Amino acid sequence: MPARQDDIRQVFASVDQLMRLEADGRLPDFHGRQRATSQLAGRHGSRIRGRGLDFDQLRHYQRGDDLRHLDWRATQRTGHPFVRSFAEERDRPTLVLCDQRMDMLFGSSLLLKATAAAHVAAVAAWVAFHAGDRVGGIVFTDQLLDTVTPHRSRQRVSDLLTRIARHNQALSTDNTTPRNEGQLDRVISRCLATAHHDQTVCIVSDFAGVSERTLGLLRQLAQHNDVLAFQIYDPLAVDLPRSGVVTVAEDEARVTLDFGHDRSRAELANFLQQRFHEVDDLLRRSQVPHLKISTAEPSVPQIRQALGLQREQQP
Repeated sequence: MPARQDDIRQVFASVDQLMRLEADGRLPDFHGRQRATSQLAGRHGSRIRGRGLDFDQLRHYQRGDDLRHLDWRATQRTGHPFVRSFAEERDRPTLVLCDQRMDMLFGSSLLLKATAAAHVAAVAAWVAFHAGDRVGGIVFTDQLLDTVTPHRSRQRVSDLLTRIARHNQALSTDNTTPRNEGQLDRVISRCLATAHHDQTVCIVSDFAGVSERTLGLLRQLAQHNDVLAFQIYDPLAVDLPRSGVVTVAEDEARVTLDFGHDRSRAELANFLQQRFHEVDDLLRRSQVPHLKISTAEPSVPQIRQALGLQREQQP
């Protein structure tokens, strides 16, 4: 069954909640033919290759078969025309990279960025599982890379979701672990060492700490693999409120900002918007298809909308 509304409002993700997202993960394969309204169609999806074809069987020629698929050796040996038939490639490895760094422990409305990332990562894992792929991934914090080797089984999906929930629930404002802005590059480098070709890599992150090195790593990873980025963002990054007071913390420093003061609001708005657009620009330059997911709304409907799959309105 789909995730319940009470699940969505939970501060942190639970294993049961992520497992229940299986129903929401019965979406079309990211590699399949996309609807015209999908953000993966056309220009945005030009780097998603789609599935290849694997040889299935030899069978007798039937009227209408493509003559390019004639198997001349079998035809010559038997004296009857035979064609090769092909089936869509299955059992591709899919890696889901889920960001659970301290920068993700923020949310101004419905969800924390870390929890939204957990939801999106779970849906991506279920989509791959129902497409017949082997599912694995890396859950990363500021100091740790927790790796799950791809395997085609429901238990392996459960293992991945369990680790996502564990790291999500371990996030705390009392955590004194220093931020590691180079961690995302380390995760992508780890993928490059294992995902040599024809794998699917879903990166779910706010992409804090991206740099020109990140750009090069993404391009290198996408050269022989299908890479899809889910950019998790908080609405404060694009539109600050006109009034109210907020405390901004960075390591041990805390600053209280009054949005009623035009100067304070403008300075913070410029900083957050610049950071958001730098990430957006870098992902565009990487030519990796990317979908933006806001923490202000449930994640699954946003994925459906991005894929052009809005549910029909109930009367």
